[in-house]
Amino acid sequence: MAEAGTLRDAFLDELRDAYDAEKQLTKALPKMAKAASSPKLRAAFEEHLEETRGQVDRLEQIFQNLDEKVRGKHCDGIAGIIEEGKSVMEEDFDEATMDACLIAGGQRAEHYEMAAYGTLIAWAKALGHMDAVDLLQQTLDEEKTADEKLTALAEGGINQRAADAVEADTEMDEEEPAAVGVGSKRSTSKSKTARR
Repeated sequence: MAEAGTLRDAFLDELRDAYDAEKQLTKALPKMAKAASSPKLRAAFEEHLEETRGQVDRLEQIFQNLDEKVRGKHCDGIAGIIEEGKSVMEEDFDEATMDACLIAGGQRAEHYEMAAYGTLIAWAKALGHMDAVDLLQQTLDEEKTADEKLTALAEGGINQRAADAVEADTEMDEEEPAAVGVGSKRSTSKSKTARR
């Protein structure tokens, strides 16, 4: 019978998972930046890309400090989040809605990473790897800050612009029948209400 794994084994496994996640994100973030129409959102993704490269370096340093080979283990969780983001970017959304969706995807990734780094920090403390704790805490702090920036962009106008586009679209739908002589605004409003 094989020997049971220890917390150190789980810690290394989680480190490899985080390493792969960060490597995947270094490829995904430029695509998200390119898809963003808001200059502030694009800049936020580009800034976080630079931070992510630093996070990869920190993880490599932790592996070296532990005398472990630097290697990743495919992170299915972040791969799924990235895949969802890709399918959203293929949608035909207006610019503000696309930006709102990019923020949502970015925050899914941040929250996944915050959970992973929180666990890594707790395990590193339990194992007495205090050098790792300090490096992992720097990364966790960056992930939290990135999440807060995305929230500020969403609440600072992007979500409202996306909502305003719905209003404008609804108003155009209500005006169209009257313009072609099909019916009044009132009858169009009733038919919309009946469908809800």
